[in-house]
Amino acid sequence: MKLKISGLLFSLSILLFSCQKYLDKNMEGKVPVDQAFQTADQAKEALVGIYSQMRKWGMIGFNYSIVLEITSDNSIKGGVPGDAAFINQYDQFTFAANEGQINDLWIARYQLINLCNQAITKIPPISMDESLKNRLIAEAKFCRATFYFDLVRAFGDVPMPLDPALAVEASVTRTPESEVYNQIIADLNDAIAVLPDSYSGAEIGRATKGAARGYLAKVYLYLKQWDNVLAQTSAIISSGRYSLAPNFYNMFRVPGENGVESLFEVQNYAVAGNGDLSNSQYSQTQGIVGPGGYGWGFNAPSDNLAQAFDAAGDIVRKKATILYNGDIMPGGETILGVGINGMDGVVRPRYNGKAYIPISQQVAGVNSGAEQNVRKLRYAEILLIDAEAKLNKGDVNGAATSLNLVRARAQLLPIAAPTMQNIWNERRLELAMENDRFFDLVRTGQAAAVLGPLGFKVNKNEHFPIPQTFIDVTNGIIKQNPGY
Repeated sequence: MKLKISGLLFSLSILLFSCQKYLDKNMEGKVPVDQAFQTADQAKEALVGIYSQMRKWGMIGFNYSIVLEITSDNSIKGGVPGDAAFINQYDQFTFAANEGQINDLWIARYQLINLCNQAITKIPPISMDESLKNRLIAEAKFCRATFYFDLVRAFGDVPMPLDPALAVEASVTRTPESEVYNQIIADLNDAIAVLPDSYSGAEIGRATKGAARGYLAKVYLYLKQWDNVLAQTSAIISSGRYSLAPNFYNMFRVPGENGVESLFEVQNYAVAGNGDLSNSQYSQTQGIVGPGGYGWGFNAPSDNLAQAFDAAGDIVRKKATILYNGDIMPGGETILGVGINGMDGVVRPRYNGKAYIPISQQVAGVNSGAEQNVRKLRYAEILLIDAEAKLNKGDVNGAATSLNLVRARAQLLPIAAPTMQNIWNERRLELAMENDRFFDLVRTGQAAAVLGPLGFKVNKNEHFPIPQTFIDVTNGIIKQNPGY
Protein backbone atom coordinates (compact mmCIF):
# COMPACT_ATOMS: atom_id res chain seq x y z
CA MET A 1 0.00 0.00 0.00
CA LYS A 2 2.80 2.42 0.83
CA LEU A 3 4.37 1.85 -2.56
CA LYS A 4 1.10 2.57 -4.35
CA ILE A 5 0.46 5.74 -2.37
CA SER A 6 4.03 6.93 -2.84
CA GLY A 7 3.74 6.40 -6.57
CA LEU A 8 0.42 8.23 -6.67
CA LEU A 9 1.81 11.19 -4.75
CA PHE A 10 4.87 11.35 -6.97
CA SER A 11 2.71 11.31 -10.10
CA LEU A 12 0.51 14.07 -8.68
CA SER A 13 3.52 16.20 -7.88
CA ILE A 14 4.69 15.95 -11.49
CA LEU A 15 1.22 16.56 -12.95
CA LEU A 16 0.15 19.49 -10.81
CA PHE A 17 3.08 21.16 -9.20
CA SER A 18 6.14 20.82 -11.42
CA CYS A 19 7.06 24.05 -13.11
CA GLN A 20 10.10 24.58 -15.28
CA LYS A 21 10.12 28.33 -14.82
CA TYR A 22 9.97 29.46 -11.23
CA LEU A 23 11.16 33.05 -11.37
CA ASP A 24 10.90 35.63 -14.11
CA LYS A 25 13.42 36.73 -16.71
CA ASN A 26 16.99 35.60 -16.19
CA MET A 27 16.20 33.99 -12.85
CA GLU A 28 13.90 31.42 -14.42
CA GLY A 29 14.82 27.86 -13.56
CA LYS A 30 18.11 28.80 -11.88
CA VAL A 31 17.12 28.85 -8.21
CA PRO A 32 15.98 25.59 -6.54
CA VAL A 33 12.74 26.01 -4.63
CA ASP A 34 14.39 25.16 -1.30
CA GLN A 35 16.82 28.04 -1.80
CA ALA A 36 14.41 30.54 -3.32
CA PHE A 37 13.12 32.25 -0.17
CA GLN A 38 16.24 33.35 1.68
CA THR A 39 16.36 37.09 0.92
CA ALA A 40 14.10 40.05 0.25
CA ASP A 41 15.20 40.06 -3.38
CA GLN A 42 14.16 36.44 -3.76
CA ALA A 43 10.81 37.20 -2.19
CA LYS A 44 10.26 39.98 -4.71
CA GLU A 45 11.41 37.75 -7.56
CA ALA A 46 8.91 35.08 -6.51
CA LEU A 47 6.01 37.52 -6.97
CA VAL A 48 7.38 38.71 -10.30
CA GLY A 49 7.46 35.04 -11.29
CA ILE A 50 3.77 34.65 -10.45
CA TYR A 51 2.79 37.69 -12.49
CA SER A 52 4.98 36.64 -15.39
CA GLN A 53 3.40 33.21 -15.59
CA MET A 54 -0.05 34.73 -15.89
CA ARG A 55 0.83 35.37 -19.53
CA LYS A 56 1.92 31.84 -20.39
CA TRP A 57 0.10 29.61 -22.88
CA GLY A 58 -1.87 27.65 -20.29
CA MET A 59 -3.30 30.85 -18.78
CA ILE A 60 -4.21 33.08 -21.74
CA GLY A 61 -3.54 30.91 -24.78
CA PHE A 62 -5.97 28.52 -26.41
CA ASN A 63 -7.89 27.30 -23.38
CA TYR A 64 -8.65 30.83 -22.17
CA SER A 65 -10.81 31.68 -25.18
CA ILE A 66 -11.79 28.17 -26.29
CA VAL A 67 -13.12 26.90 -22.97
CA LEU A 68 -14.44 30.19 -21.60
CA GLU A 69 -15.79 32.06 -24.66
CA ILE A 70 -16.44 29.65 -27.53
CA THR A 71 -18.73 27.68 -25.22
CA SER A 72 -20.98 30.76 -25.16
CA ASP A 73 -23.15 32.31 -27.86
CA ASN A 74 -20.60 35.10 -28.34
CA SER A 75 -18.08 33.32 -30.52
CA ILE A 76 -17.31 30.36 -32.72
CA LYS A 77 -14.19 28.46 -33.71
CA GLY A 78 -13.09 30.70 -36.59
CA GLY A 79 -9.72 30.05 -38.19
CA VAL A 80 -9.15 28.40 -41.54
CA PRO A 81 -11.57 25.52 -42.23
CA GLY A 82 -10.12 22.24 -41.00
CA ASP A 83 -7.48 23.85 -38.81
CA ALA A 84 -7.71 22.87 -35.11
CA ALA A 85 -11.04 21.14 -35.72
CA PHE A 86 -11.15 20.02 -32.08
CA ILE A 87 -12.29 23.54 -31.18
CA ASN A 88 -15.69 22.71 -32.65
CA GLN A 89 -16.21 20.36 -29.69
CA TYR A 90 -16.61 23.49 -27.55
CA ASP A 91 -19.02 25.12 -29.99
CA GLN A 92 -21.18 22.00 -29.80
CA PHE A 93 -20.61 20.79 -26.21
CA THR A 94 -19.20 17.46 -27.36
CA PHE A 95 -15.85 17.76 -25.54
CA ALA A 96 -14.80 14.92 -23.27
CA ALA A 97 -12.70 14.73 -20.12
CA ASN A 98 -9.54 13.92 -22.07
CA GLU A 99 -9.66 17.03 -24.29
CA GLY A 100 -6.40 18.95 -24.02
CA GLN A 101 -7.75 22.46 -23.41
CA ILE A 102 -9.53 21.41 -20.23
CA ASN A 103 -6.35 19.73 -19.04
CA ASP A 104 -4.34 22.90 -19.79
CA LEU A 105 -6.79 25.13 -17.94
CA TRP A 106 -6.59 22.90 -14.85
CA ILE A 107 -2.83 22.32 -14.74
CA ALA A 108 -1.75 25.90 -15.50
CA ARG A 109 -3.81 27.31 -12.65
CA TYR A 110 -2.66 24.70 -10.15
CA GLN A 111 0.96 25.34 -11.09
CA LEU A 112 0.43 29.02 -10.31
CA ILE A 113 -1.43 28.19 -7.11
CA ASN A 114 1.62 26.21 -6.08
CA LEU A 115 3.82 29.28 -6.63
CA CYS A 116 1.39 31.38 -4.59
CA ASN A 117 1.40 28.82 -1.78
CA GLN A 118 5.20 28.84 -1.78
CA ALA A 119 5.24 32.61 -1.44
CA ILE A 120 2.52 32.77 1.22
CA THR A 121 4.19 30.18 3.45
CA LYS A 122 7.88 30.88 2.83
CA ILE A 123 8.11 34.67 2.73
CA PRO A 124 7.04 35.22 6.39
CA PRO A 125 10.31 33.95 7.98
CA ILE A 126 12.51 36.12 5.73
CA SER A 127 14.29 38.99 7.48
CA MET A 128 13.18 42.02 5.44
CA ASP A 129 11.12 45.20 5.57
CA GLU A 130 7.84 44.17 7.21
CA SER A 131 5.68 46.47 5.12
CA LEU A 132 7.09 45.05 1.88
CA LYS A 133 6.82 41.51 3.24
CA ASN A 134 3.15 41.95 4.07
CA ARG A 135 2.43 43.46 0.68
CA LEU A 136 4.09 40.59 -1.20
CA ILE A 137 2.09 38.04 0.80
CA ALA A 138 -1.09 40.01 0.09
CA GLU A 139 -0.30 40.03 -3.63
CA ALA A 140 0.19 36.26 -3.56
CA LYS A 141 -3.15 35.81 -1.79
CA PHE A 142 -4.87 38.01 -4.37
CA CYS A 143 -3.39 35.95 -7.19
CA ARG A 144 -4.28 32.65 -5.53
CA ALA A 145 -7.87 33.83 -5.11
CA THR A 146 -8.20 34.65 -8.81
CA PHE A 147 -6.86 31.24 -9.84
CA TYR A 148 -9.23 29.40 -7.51
CA PHE A 149 -12.07 31.58 -8.79
CA ASP A 150 -11.33 30.33 -12.32
CA LEU A 151 -11.25 26.72 -11.12
CA VAL A 152 -14.35 26.73 -8.93
CA ARG A 153 -16.47 28.34 -11.62
CA ALA A 154 -15.22 25.90 -14.24
CA PHE A 155 -15.25 22.65 -12.24
CA GLY A 156 -17.26 23.12 -9.04
CA ASP A 157 -15.69 21.14 -6.17
CA VAL A 158 -11.92 21.13 -6.68
CA PRO A 159 -8.82 20.13 -4.72
CA MET A 160 -7.67 23.08 -2.62
CA PRO A 161 -4.01 22.82 -1.57
CA LEU A 162 -2.97 25.80 0.55
CA ASP A 163 0.35 24.63 1.99
CA PRO A 164 3.09 23.33 -0.33
CA ALA A 165 4.16 20.84 2.33
CA LEU A 166 0.71 19.21 2.17
CA ALA A 167 -0.15 20.03 -1.43
CA VAL A 168 -0.02 16.57 -2.93
CA GLU A 169 -2.08 14.99 -0.15
CA ALA A 170 -4.66 17.79 -0.43
CA SER A 171 -4.95 17.12 -4.14
CA VAL A 172 -6.66 13.75 -3.74
CA THR A 173 -9.74 15.37 -2.17
CA ARG A 174 -12.24 17.63 -3.90
CA THR A 175 -13.04 20.47 -1.53
CA PRO A 176 -16.73 21.48 -1.60
CA GLU A 177 -17.44 24.51 -3.76
CA SER A 178 -18.71 26.51 -0.77
CA GLU A 179 -15.41 26.02 1.09
CA VAL A 180 -13.41 27.06 -1.95
CA TYR A 181 -15.44 30.26 -2.16
CA ASN A 182 -14.86 30.88 1.56
CA GLN A 183 -11.10 30.62 1.01
CA ILE A 184 -11.26 32.95 -1.98
CA ILE A 185 -13.14 35.48 0.16
CA ALA A 186 -10.63 35.14 3.00
CA ASP A 187 -7.68 35.65 0.64
CA LEU A 188 -9.24 38.72 -0.96
CA ASN A 189 -10.13 40.27 2.40
CA ASP A 190 -6.55 39.72 3.56
CA ALA A 191 -5.34 41.37 0.38
CA ILE A 192 -7.69 44.35 0.75
CA ALA A 193 -6.36 45.00 4.24
CA VAL A 194 -2.78 45.37 3.01
CA LEU A 195 -2.54 46.23 -0.69
CA PRO A 196 -1.92 49.85 -1.73
CA ASP A 197 -4.38 51.87 -3.77
CA SER A 198 -1.92 52.31 -6.62
CA TYR A 199 1.66 51.90 -7.82
CA SER A 200 4.00 53.98 -9.92
CA GLY A 201 6.70 53.37 -12.48
CA ALA A 202 7.69 49.79 -13.18
CA GLU A 203 5.34 48.45 -10.50
CA ILE A 204 2.17 49.54 -12.30
CA GLY A 205 0.11 46.44 -13.02
CA ARG A 206 0.55 44.73 -9.68
CA ALA A 207 -2.52 43.86 -7.61
CA THR A 208 -4.09 46.84 -5.84
CA LYS A 209 -6.71 47.29 -3.16
CA GLY A 210 -9.22 48.20 -5.87
CA ALA A 211 -8.45 45.02 -7.83
CA ALA A 212 -9.01 42.89 -4.72
CA ARG A 213 -12.26 44.71 -3.94
CA GLY A 214 -13.40 44.25 -7.54
CA TYR A 215 -12.77 40.52 -7.52
CA LEU A 216 -14.45 40.22 -4.14
CA ALA A 217 -17.52 42.03 -5.47
CA LYS A 218 -17.59 39.58 -8.36
CA VAL A 219 -17.27 36.58 -6.05
CA TYR A 220 -20.19 37.85 -3.96
CA LEU A 221 -22.14 38.37 -7.21
CA TYR A 222 -21.82 34.66 -7.95
CA LEU A 223 -22.89 33.86 -4.39
CA LYS A 224 -25.85 36.29 -4.60
CA GLN A 225 -24.77 38.04 -1.40
CA TRP A 226 -26.07 41.43 -2.46
CA ASP A 227 -25.20 43.45 0.65
CA ASN A 228 -21.63 42.19 0.46
CA VAL A 229 -21.49 43.02 -3.25
CA LEU A 230 -22.59 46.58 -2.56
CA ALA A 231 -20.08 47.04 0.25
CA GLN A 232 -17.30 46.45 -2.28
CA THR A 233 -18.74 48.25 -5.29
CA SER A 234 -19.60 51.27 -3.14
CA ALA A 235 -16.03 51.43 -1.84
CA ILE A 236 -14.64 51.28 -5.37
CA ILE A 237 -17.05 53.84 -6.81
CA SER A 238 -16.66 56.29 -3.90
CA SER A 239 -12.85 56.03 -3.98
CA GLY A 240 -12.76 58.26 -7.06
CA ARG A 241 -9.79 56.28 -8.40
CA TYR A 242 -11.60 54.80 -11.37
CA SER A 243 -13.76 56.08 -14.19
CA LEU A 244 -14.97 54.93 -17.59
CA ALA A 245 -12.45 55.44 -20.37
CA PRO A 246 -13.86 58.08 -22.73
CA ASN A 247 -13.20 56.02 -25.87
CA PHE A 248 -14.26 52.35 -25.85
CA TYR A 249 -12.09 51.39 -28.85
CA ASN A 250 -8.92 53.09 -27.61
CA MET A 251 -9.22 51.42 -24.21
CA PHE A 252 -8.25 48.06 -25.77
CA ARG A 253 -5.25 49.33 -27.67
CA VAL A 254 -1.73 49.16 -26.27
CA PRO A 255 -1.61 52.90 -25.41
CA GLY A 256 -4.82 52.39 -23.41
CA GLU A 257 -3.35 49.77 -21.08
CA ASN A 258 -3.60 50.29 -17.31
CA GLY A 259 -5.84 53.30 -17.85
CA VAL A 260 -8.48 54.95 -15.71
CA GLU A 261 -10.90 52.05 -16.19
CA SER A 262 -8.48 49.25 -15.41
CA LEU A 263 -8.67 47.40 -12.10
CA PHE A 264 -6.46 44.51 -13.20
CA GLU A 265 -4.69 43.40 -16.36
CA VAL A 266 -2.24 40.65 -17.26
CA GLN A 267 0.91 42.54 -18.20
CA ASN A 268 2.29 41.44 -21.57
CA TYR A 269 5.41 42.56 -23.42
CA ALA A 270 6.92 42.52 -26.90
CA VAL A 271 10.67 43.03 -26.76
CA ALA A 272 12.57 42.32 -29.95
CA GLY A 273 14.85 39.34 -29.55
CA ASN A 274 13.44 38.32 -26.15
CA GLY A 275 11.09 35.41 -26.74
CA ASP A 276 10.85 34.46 -23.07
CA LEU A 277 9.55 37.87 -22.07
CA SER A 278 7.44 38.24 -25.22
CA ASN A 279 5.67 34.91 -24.75
CA SER A 280 2.00 35.95 -24.71
CA GLN A 281 -0.05 34.41 -27.52
CA TYR A 282 -3.37 35.91 -26.46
CA SER A 283 -3.53 38.28 -29.44
CA GLN A 284 -1.80 35.92 -31.87
CA THR A 285 -4.34 33.10 -31.51
CA GLN A 286 -7.19 35.49 -32.32
CA GLY A 287 -5.43 37.80 -34.77
CA ILE A 288 -6.16 38.30 -38.46
CA VAL A 289 -5.44 35.14 -40.45
CA GLY A 290 -4.54 34.96 -44.12
CA PRO A 291 -3.01 37.46 -46.58
CA GLY A 292 -2.21 40.70 -44.82
CA GLY A 293 -2.70 39.00 -41.47
CA TYR A 294 -0.48 37.96 -38.64
CA GLY A 295 -2.58 35.66 -36.44
CA TRP A 296 -4.54 32.43 -36.36
CA GLY A 297 -8.09 33.79 -36.53
CA PHE A 298 -9.61 31.62 -33.82
CA ASN A 299 -12.37 32.75 -31.40
CA ALA A 300 -14.35 34.61 -34.03
CA PRO A 301 -17.36 36.71 -32.92
CA SER A 302 -20.60 34.96 -33.83
CA ASP A 303 -23.49 36.18 -35.99
CA ASN A 304 -25.58 35.92 -32.82
CA LEU A 305 -23.36 38.48 -31.06
CA ALA A 306 -23.44 40.78 -34.07
CA GLN A 307 -27.24 40.59 -34.10
CA ALA A 308 -27.35 41.41 -30.38
CA PHE A 309 -25.34 44.59 -30.99
CA ASP A 310 -27.62 45.50 -33.89
CA ALA A 311 -30.80 44.87 -31.90
CA ALA A 312 -29.54 47.24 -29.20
CA GLY A 313 -28.49 49.90 -31.71
CA ASP A 314 -24.99 49.56 -30.28
CA ILE A 315 -22.69 50.85 -32.99
CA VAL A 316 -19.82 51.95 -30.74
CA ARG A 317 -19.12 48.67 -28.99
CA LYS A 318 -19.85 46.52 -32.04
CA LYS A 319 -17.26 48.38 -34.11
CA ALA A 320 -14.64 47.91 -31.39
CA THR A 321 -15.50 44.27 -30.70
CA ILE A 322 -16.09 42.77 -34.16
CA LEU A 323 -13.63 43.49 -36.97
CA TYR A 324 -14.79 42.47 -40.45
CA ASN A 325 -12.65 42.07 -43.53
CA GLY A 326 -12.56 45.40 -45.30
CA ASP A 327 -13.05 47.51 -42.16
CA ILE A 328 -10.85 50.59 -42.06
CA MET A 329 -9.46 51.12 -38.59
CA PRO A 330 -8.92 54.49 -36.85
CA GLY A 331 -5.18 54.21 -37.54
CA GLY A 332 -5.83 53.80 -41.25
CA GLU A 333 -5.18 50.06 -41.54
CA THR A 334 -7.62 48.00 -43.60
CA ILE A 335 -8.57 44.65 -42.09
CA LEU A 336 -7.70 41.98 -44.63
CA GLY A 337 -7.23 38.22 -44.38
CA VAL A 338 -9.12 35.25 -45.76
CA GLY A 339 -11.93 35.97 -48.20
CA ILE A 340 -15.63 35.15 -48.21
CA ASN A 341 -16.28 31.67 -46.77
CA GLY A 342 -12.58 31.43 -45.91
CA MET A 343 -13.22 31.17 -42.17
CA ASP A 344 -14.88 28.32 -40.32
CA GLY A 345 -18.48 29.00 -39.34
CA VAL A 346 -19.21 32.34 -41.02
CA VAL A 347 -19.68 33.66 -44.51
CA ARG A 348 -18.09 37.02 -43.78
CA PRO A 349 -14.79 36.57 -41.88
CA ARG A 350 -14.41 38.56 -38.68
CA TYR A 351 -12.08 38.82 -35.69
CA ASN A 352 -12.05 39.73 -32.01
CA GLY A 353 -11.46 43.47 -31.99
CA LYS A 354 -10.45 43.46 -28.34
CA ALA A 355 -7.41 41.34 -29.24
CA TYR A 356 -6.40 43.50 -32.22
CA ILE A 357 -2.99 45.06 -32.72
CA PRO A 358 -2.29 46.92 -35.98
CA ILE A 359 0.24 45.33 -38.30
CA SER A 360 2.30 48.51 -38.15
CA GLN A 361 2.79 47.99 -34.41
CA GLN A 362 3.90 44.36 -34.56
CA VAL A 363 7.35 43.68 -33.11
CA ALA A 364 9.52 41.54 -35.34
CA GLY A 365 10.93 38.24 -34.13
CA VAL A 366 8.46 37.55 -31.30
CA ASN A 367 4.87 36.32 -31.04
CA SER A 368 2.60 38.68 -32.95
CA GLY A 369 0.62 40.91 -30.64
CA ALA A 370 2.69 39.79 -27.65
CA GLU A 371 2.59 43.25 -26.10
CA GLN A 372 -1.18 43.45 -25.68
CA ASN A 373 -2.33 43.24 -22.07
CA VAL A 374 -5.33 41.08 -21.21
CA ARG A 375 -8.04 43.13 -19.52
CA LYS A 376 -9.25 41.01 -16.60
CA LEU A 377 -11.40 43.47 -14.62
CA ARG A 378 -12.72 46.87 -15.66
CA TYR A 379 -14.64 49.64 -13.92
CA ALA A 380 -17.53 49.17 -16.35
CA GLU A 381 -18.03 45.69 -14.95
CA ILE A 382 -18.00 47.07 -11.40
CA LEU A 383 -20.82 49.44 -12.37
CA LEU A 384 -22.81 46.56 -13.88
CA ILE A 385 -22.22 44.39 -10.82
CA ASP A 386 -23.38 47.33 -8.70
CA ALA A 387 -26.51 47.71 -10.86
CA GLU A 388 -27.37 44.02 -10.58
CA ALA A 389 -26.96 44.01 -6.81
CA LYS A 390 -29.02 47.18 -6.38
CA LEU A 391 -31.85 45.84 -8.50
CA ASN A 392 -31.87 42.64 -6.45
CA LYS A 393 -32.19 44.84 -3.37
CA GLY A 394 -35.11 46.77 -4.89
CA ASP A 395 -33.14 49.96 -5.60
CA VAL A 396 -34.31 50.54 -9.16
CA ASN A 397 -33.08 54.14 -9.33
CA GLY A 398 -29.63 53.18 -8.06
CA ALA A 399 -29.44 50.33 -10.55
CA ALA A 400 -30.41 52.69 -13.35
CA THR A 401 -27.73 55.18 -12.38
CA SER A 402 -24.91 52.64 -12.61
CA LEU A 403 -26.29 50.95 -15.72
CA ASN A 404 -26.79 54.18 -17.60
CA LEU A 405 -23.24 55.37 -17.00
CA VAL A 406 -22.12 52.36 -19.03
CA ARG A 407 -24.80 52.90 -21.68
CA ALA A 408 -23.91 56.59 -22.04
CA ARG A 409 -20.33 55.73 -22.95
CA ALA A 410 -21.74 53.48 -25.70
CA GLN A 411 -23.94 56.39 -26.86
CA LEU A 412 -27.14 54.55 -25.96
CA LEU A 413 -30.23 56.10 -24.42
CA PRO A 414 -30.76 55.65 -20.66
CA ILE A 415 -33.19 53.09 -19.25
CA ALA A 416 -35.23 54.68 -16.46
CA ALA A 417 -36.44 51.47 -14.81
CA PRO A 418 -34.15 48.62 -15.90
CA THR A 419 -35.12 44.99 -15.59
CA MET A 420 -32.64 42.26 -14.68
CA GLN A 421 -32.60 41.19 -18.31
CA ASN A 422 -31.62 44.74 -19.30
CA ILE A 423 -28.60 44.51 -17.02
CA TRP A 424 -27.66 41.02 -18.21
CA ASN A 425 -27.95 42.13 -21.83
CA GLU A 426 -25.72 45.11 -21.07
CA ARG A 427 -23.12 42.81 -19.52
CA ARG A 428 -23.08 40.77 -22.71
CA LEU A 429 -22.47 43.73 -25.00
CA GLU A 430 -20.02 45.52 -22.71
CA LEU A 431 -17.93 42.45 -21.84
CA ALA A 432 -18.25 40.53 -25.12
CA MET A 433 -15.14 38.48 -25.98
CA GLU A 434 -13.68 39.04 -22.50
CA ASN A 435 -14.26 35.42 -21.46
CA ASP A 436 -17.12 35.79 -18.98
CA ARG A 437 -20.24 35.10 -21.04
CA PHE A 438 -20.45 31.34 -20.45
CA PHE A 439 -20.17 31.76 -16.68
CA ASP A 440 -22.73 34.58 -16.77
CA LEU A 441 -25.25 32.39 -18.58
CA VAL A 442 -24.79 29.61 -16.03
CA ARG A 443 -24.97 31.80 -12.92
CA THR A 444 -28.06 33.70 -14.16
CA GLY A 445 -29.96 30.56 -15.17
CA GLN A 446 -30.01 31.46 -18.86
CA ALA A 447 -27.69 28.69 -20.08
CA ALA A 448 -30.36 26.10 -20.89
CA ALA A 449 -32.41 28.49 -23.03
CA VAL A 450 -29.50 30.25 -24.73
CA LEU A 451 -27.05 27.37 -25.13
CA GLY A 452 -29.45 24.43 -25.34
CA PRO A 453 -29.75 24.75 -29.14
CA LEU A 454 -25.93 24.56 -29.30
CA GLY A 455 -25.83 21.29 -27.35
CA PHE A 456 -25.70 22.42 -23.71
CA LYS A 457 -27.19 19.77 -21.39
CA VAL A 458 -28.73 20.71 -18.05
CA ASN A 459 -27.17 19.06 -14.98
CA LYS A 460 -24.02 18.38 -16.96
CA ASN A 461 -22.57 21.33 -18.81
CA GLU A 462 -22.85 23.83 -15.97
CA HIS A 463 -19.35 22.57 -15.15
CA PHE A 464 -16.55 21.18 -17.26
CA PRO A 465 -15.22 17.65 -16.73
CA ILE A 466 -12.36 17.02 -14.34
CA PRO A 467 -9.37 16.24 -16.61
CA GLN A 468 -9.16 12.50 -17.18
CA THR A 469 -5.40 12.56 -16.70
CA PHE A 470 -5.93 13.80 -13.16
CA ILE A 471 -8.53 11.15 -12.38
CA ASP A 472 -6.21 8.49 -13.78
CA VAL A 473 -3.20 9.61 -11.79
CA THR A 474 -5.26 9.48 -8.57
CA ASN A 475 -6.32 5.92 -9.43
CA GLY A 476 -9.93 7.07 -9.50
CA ILE A 477 -9.90 8.57 -5.99
CA ILE A 478 -11.01 11.85 -7.55
CA LYS A 479 -14.47 11.34 -9.09
CA GLN A 480 -15.73 12.82 -12.33
CA ASN A 481 -18.38 15.52 -12.58
CA PRO A 482 -21.90 14.24 -13.41
CA GLY A 483 -22.65 13.40 -17.03
CA TYR A 484 -19.08 12.96 -18.25
